[in-house]
Amino acid sequence: MGAEADGQEPKSSPHSPPEVRLLPWTGAEGKPCYLITDEHAGPVSRLADTTESVQLGMGRELLAHADDILPDAPRGELRFLAECLTGALRDALRVADSRGRRLKQLS
Repeated sequence: MGAEADGQEPKSSPHSPPEVRLLPWTGAEGKPCYLITDEHAGPVSRLADTTESVQLGMGRELLAHADDILPDAPRGELRFLAECLTGALRDALRVADSRGRRLKQLS
């Protein structure tokens, strides 16, 4: 399953290097969660793939909504929108970081 870390990426075994994946959610106190596995299509990997897809889709929808309301939005709505966009950007950057790490592991 996912393992929490204090900002340190888990180390792989010298015998058979497993995949280390940054998961699209955090653990206690906002600490990153990692999945260490040799199975690329396991249930936690599939859940992470689905979660990433949902997060990116929600970000796209939020951006489209922002484009629609920005010209005439009242101040309170702008603050709420900024908070939502910040969360969506955080999710997208976590997905990008995770996928970038996995690409490096393949090379």
